[in-house]
Order: sequence, then structure tokens, then C-alpha cells
Amino acid sequence: MNRTYTTARGISEKNRRLLTTLHRGSTGPFTPHEAASILGLDISRSRRFLAYLADAGWLTRIRRGLYATVSLDVIDPVAWREDPWIVAAKVFSPFYIGGWSACEHWGLTDQVFKETLVISGKTIRRRHIEIQSVSFYVKVIDSNKIFGTETVWRGRTRVFVSDPARTMVDILDDPKIAGGIRHVADILKAYLSHERRNDSLLLEYAHKLGNRTVFKRLGYLLEATKVNDVTLSEACHKAMSSGISLLDPSAPRKGRFVRKWNLRTNVTLDLSEAMP
Repeated sequence: MNRTYTTARGISEKNRRLLTTLHRGSTGPFTPHEAASILGLDISRSRRFLAYLADAGWLTRIRRGLYATVSLDVIDPVAWREDPWIVAAKVFSPFYIGGWSACEHWGLTDQVFKETLVISGKTIRRRHIEIQSVSFYVKVIDSNKIFGTETVWRGRTRVFVSDPARTMVDILDDPKIAGGIRHVADILKAYLSHERRNDSLLLEYAHKLGNRTVFKRLGYLLEATKVNDVTLSEACHKAMSSGISLLDPSAPRKGRFVRKWNLRTNVTLDLSEAMP
């Protein structure tokens, strides 16, 4: 479709061919250096060309030095926003989509979160980042802790998301990336009846992550939600650490102490819908 001057300025035939080449040669957002390689331009000309296309409305500027082509069928390219998962793949790599965003992806929660949760092995100082008016929450980990992910294709861009077992281990390790320990309990109930439930993988990932408090929280939540799984509960009890830990590390250090799990239950769970 032809764009009107209210959405994008006209473009010469030569520049249209370059734009088409750029669109076909890119698999997602790109930098001026990447565009220069695709188009066979020097870096200075590439920067000027991208700035011109962005100002004319034929590209969107995701952030400084990062652009994306806009589909010709987009009515308002100025208001168009790139898929947040695709942006994450370009900005936060090495990374994976995790926490509450992975829970949404796997159908482990009905809650909808405003921020896209990214777990990154890249040094990033800010936790809350806004790109193209889209909010990201970024949790930084050592890159050697990135495992247990699966590939998801968003258009032509390869994106990584934690598999269901890794998602559970992550939110037991850090409940706030699931929205708090109460929501972790709800997600665990959903996971235990999920078609992708894999107890062996869950325990393997927990050992590999190296935080043995994960076993305490998992064992306690299994009992608190009245899940009769002796094998999984015993495996958790055998692997847990000896010190006292908090059920929710973001809550005050007070509450009932559960000796069996060396866990201080500093948050009260709503178990009105606990599993029989």
C-alpha cells in the first residue's frame, strides 16, 4: 500500500530498493554497522541513510543506534512498536525471557504483567528499562547460569525462553520475578498439572543453579498446597541447605519458623484453593 504524507514522506526509487534490501537482509532490529554490511555502504553513509529513513517514517528508531524496518501495511509507522521479545534479543543478549513472562508463555498463570521480564548475562545497571514505550524488567545473572531454555521464533528472529522446569526453578530462587511467593505457589500448582511437568529436570536444574534454598521453598510449598508427592518432597529435603532461609526474601525477616524445612514463613499464603 502507498503511504500518505501524514505517516511517511515519499521515497525515491533508489532508496526504495535499498530499503527493500535492508528489510530482506535483516532478521530483526539492526545497528548502522549491520546495515552498512547489508547495503554495502560505509558506516558514515549508513548512519545518514538510517537517520533519513527514520525521520521519513520508513524505519523506526528503537533506541539510539538501533533501528527496525516497518512493514508497508502498517497504517501509522510512527506509532508502530517492535515485538518486545525481538527487542530483548537484540538489546540484552545473552538472555532469555523468564520469570512471569515465561509463566505467561507456558500458560502457568492467568495474570498479565505490564513489564516483559528478561534474564540477561549482560552487565546492565538498571533493572527497569523502557524502550519504545515498552517496559522491561531485567534480572542479571552470570552467563554460565543460562541454561534450560528453548528457542521460539518471533518472525525471523530467534528468541530464547526458559522451559517450564527452568521457569519454576528461577521463580523459587527469586520469587519477586513471579510477582511474589504467593503467586509462586499458584504457579507451582499449575506446573504440577502441566503437560510439560518434569520432576527430574526440575531437580537437576535446581542443583545446577546452586541455590539450595530452592529445595526448601519447593518442599514447603508442596506440603502447604497439600500435594502428596513423597518422592519429590524427600528429594527436596535431602538436597536443602542447613541454614535458616526466608520463604520470601523480599519480605521482612519475621514469621513462623518451620523446622522441617529450615524456613521462616515470613509471608502468609492463601491456600483456599489448595490442591487436594
